[in-house]
Amino acid sequence: MTKRMLIMVGCVVLLIAALAFGKFLQIRKMIASAPKPGAQTVTATVVQTANWQPQLISVGTMAPVRGVDLSSEIAGLVQHVKFKSGDDVTANQVLIQLNADSDIAQLHSLQAQAELSATVLARDKAQLAAQAISQAQVDSDAADLKSKKALVAQQMALVEKKTIRAPFSGKLGITSVNPGQYVNPGDKLVTLQTIDPIYIDFFLPQQQLAGLTVGQHLNLANDAYPGVAFSGKVTAINPKVDTATRNVQVEATVANAKRQLLPGMFANVSLDQGQKKRYLTLPQTAITYNPYGSTVFVLKPDDSKNAKKDDKGHAQLVAQQVFVSTGATRGDQVAILKGLSAGQLVVTSGQLKLKNGTPVVVDNKVQPANNPNPTPQEH
Repeated sequence: MTKRMLIMVGCVVLLIAALAFGKFLQIRKMIASAPKPGAQTVTATVVQTANWQPQLISVGTMAPVRGVDLSSEIAGLVQHVKFKSGDDVTANQVLIQLNADSDIAQLHSLQAQAELSATVLARDKAQLAAQAISQAQVDSDAADLKSKKALVAQQMALVEKKTIRAPFSGKLGITSVNPGQYVNPGDKLVTLQTIDPIYIDFFLPQQQLAGLTVGQHLNLANDAYPGVAFSGKVTAINPKVDTATRNVQVEATVANAKRQLLPGMFANVSLDQGQKKRYLTLPQTAITYNPYGSTVFVLKPDDSKNAKKDDKGHAQLVAQQVFVSTGATRGDQVAILKGLSAGQLVVTSGQLKLKNGTPVVVDNKVQPANNPNPTPQEH
């Protein structure tokens, strides 16, 4: 009985083994007959060497060399407005005249009193010479004359305050002041800005101070004027670093003859730093950034025995992932410090479809951006 059971168990084991082997052969046949993945279409570019000017990059705000919102020091009724919005004015030019009729009349009265005091002083000096009056009377007359002259000067200053002048040359803004309007002390009348040249204020991290000097050349780019380059020079560096941000404020002067740049605008600032350097460059789209490092896919001819060939007899290209060290960026480009050499063919788009050994077809009908000085494309 035991022998018979062993024979039955052996038969079952043989049957299972036979079925498993048959299934294995079937799966292997299916794998062998499965279609192999075709070549993936990518764009690629050749690694090239380019001259780069090291630069410090920042964003700044335009500020006038001199700018002020003009206001009245005293209250009064506007009598004349002697300018138009947007006018160019010179220093000391009359802009607004307040009604000063009563003040001028008071000035004339005080001047008459001062003239009378001067006459009295002259007469008393003559009497003093004849010893008709005392020296004390003459001294009193002289003090009275000084007091009257001081009142005249005070009233003249008050009359002068009714005439509002341009404190410096510049360009006026838009005003809503009209004749007959009553203005109070401190009311804004019009803005005056000197904008040629114009300042730009920006901040740089403290670790970049070593590459910053007064007189250093810089370039500006403003989105209001795409493609237009504005040049300037560093004129001042704040002697104090902001303890909250560890940034230092820098002021530069920019020529603005056409008055394209206006106070309050922002602009992108780039400062040349040191001598030009040569770097291997790639479009930024070619780099895949990962927590474990930056990588690119290099295209090489397939050197395997079963490698396919194209119509010209060239071996098909395959992708090979390599690690690279990246440096500074410039527009759409990035500098490659390690991992590549000039002349290698590198994938610039389509990396998500690739792995090591994947066959590829290069189609560069549409290339990724690779401009060191890109400009907005919207129109």
